[in-house]
Amino acid sequence: MTMKDYRTIVVGTDGSALAEPTVGRAAWLAKHDDADLVIVCAYSTLSRRDEAKNVATLGGDSRTGQVLGRTAAGQALSTAVQVAADEGATVTGALLVDGEAAEALIDVADDHGAELIVLGAVRDTSLATRLLGSTAEEVTRRVSCDVLIVRPELGETEFEVPEDPSL
Repeated sequence: MTMKDYRTIVVGTDGSALAEPTVGRAAWLAKHDDADLVIVCAYSTLSRRDEAKNVATLGGDSRTGQVLGRTAAGQALSTAVQVAADEGATVTGALLVDGEAAEALIDVADDHGAELIVLGAVRDTSLATRLLGSTAEEVTRRVSCDVLIVRPELGETEFEVPEDPSL
């Protein structure tokens, strides 16, 4: 069995604790497949007052993958670009998208002809997630390309990208 080579990989970031290892995994794959990496951060627009409050916390909703406010989203995106560069990936796009995370990832993947979308997922048993579904579920349901979901270990708050992604 041979592994598929990817030419374009799209990864989502939200500035959460899982964002760095998710971007790191996508960057590792992009580097080893000599693929283009496109990083996407979806955000919701806030009033100037709410934006100012939110910047201090780099706030977002880990259940939706959406960052609250353009400034916080820009910071999350900048961090993700640095993580990818440190991993040796070629970042061909770093996009801030005003809207829902799933829709942003799907649209960007379609626009760039991506063969792989990488996103983080946390185990969330909230009623909202059970009724509406998560970003990962929606993306997986709606795209025709491969989807890699990076999960944290239960109880883990810090994550590392393994030397060998098959681990």
